[in-house]
Amino acid sequence: MAAAFLSFEGIDGSGKSTQARLLAQSLRDAGHAVTLTREPGGSPGAEEIRALVLQGDPDRWSAETELLLFTAARRDHLEKTIRPALAKGEIVITDRFADSTRMYQGLRGNLASVVNSLHDLMIGTEPDLTFLVDLDPELGLSRALSRHGTEQRFEDMGLAMQKQMRAGFLALADLHPNRFRVIDGARSPDAIAAEILALTLAHLG
Repeated sequence: MAAAFLSFEGIDGSGKSTQARLLAQSLRDAGHAVTLTREPGGSPGAEEIRALVLQGDPDRWSAETELLLFTAARRDHLEKTIRPALAKGEIVITDRFADSTRMYQGLRGNLASVVNSLHDLMIGTEPDLTFLVDLDPELGLSRALSRHGTEQRFEDMGLAMQKQMRAGFLALADLHPNRFRVIDGARSPDAIAAEILALTLAHLG
């Protein structure tokens, strides 16, 4: 089986993290070697940066500073986790990748061209397939806030930003139809997982 790089994207509370875990388990059960990872994070250095960007006051960092922090985390993640796993022929599944930066920093900070330039310069990699788990922002935000976790800096920016992120993700999916699969996240987790697994197996051939 050839290596493959899959990503999950969506607004906060969309259920993408659950779906990434379910897909990884289904593929492992079918005999595939799978690395399940996340962003920001996925390597020791990147996990340290995760704490900086996801905790604290919503105004703690400007979008520009965030962009540099997220790019540094992604570069470490790519070097230490993603590329080594792909080189071993594994399927890599990441909960968020560069598309999240295109939304949360590029869209929010009006930095789209800077995000893409920095990505081309320092990352230069896109997933083979991206699952966008699409959900109504009011439902997603209520789910996310009900967790009462410490990593809620973006959720604390409010509903208007979640609506902006959802629209942005859908527009990005329209721009890259060969890479994106838009998944209706309002269904049961099992129904969503079954669709994602079928799409993944079709992609893997």
